[in-house]
Amino acid sequence: MDVRKAGQEDLPEIMEIFAGARRFMVEHGNPDQWASRNWPPEELIRENISDGSLYVLAGDEQDPADIAAVFCMEYGEHAEPCYDEIEGSWLDDSPYAVIHHIASSAQGRGAGRRCLDWAYEKYGHVRLDTHEDNKVMQALVTKNGFSYRGIVYIGDGKLKRLAYEKC
Repeated sequence: MDVRKAGQEDLPEIMEIFAGARRFMVEHGNPDQWASRNWPPEELIRENISDGSLYVLAGDEQDPADIAAVFCMEYGEHAEPCYDEIEGSWLDDSPYAVIHHIASSAQGRGAGRRCLDWAYEKYGHVRLDTHEDNKVMQALVTKNGFSYRGIVYIGDGKLKRLAYEKC
């Protein structure tokens, strides 16, 4: 499987993956992060595709176009402005990649790890945040070498999130 930029033709499959992720979150004790707000909205995903920040992990021997995971990633000195303030501290102040709305399909076992590995191999410094009820994501990032750094507030400072970093 390879990571590639998402195209508009991928939108239906991507939105199905996000719908499945919302169901999974509710079933695993995290009903508030995405499901209660129908996050991420299609309009945002279309913008992410247009600006080149949406990626998919796709392709296997049976179906090279099949999408196993999707994530938004941006890179820069202030890739996520909400991260400029943290209740805690970052490990490194160098430019970083930030990963947002990562989700995998039901067949995408191990896909989240592959996406995180790809981002780290490409940039060597990655940050992300997740909801305090998202135990699945917390376990994934911790198992993948990320360290908990503190609390950040996203969405106009209204949404509390746990911040992680690997560098």
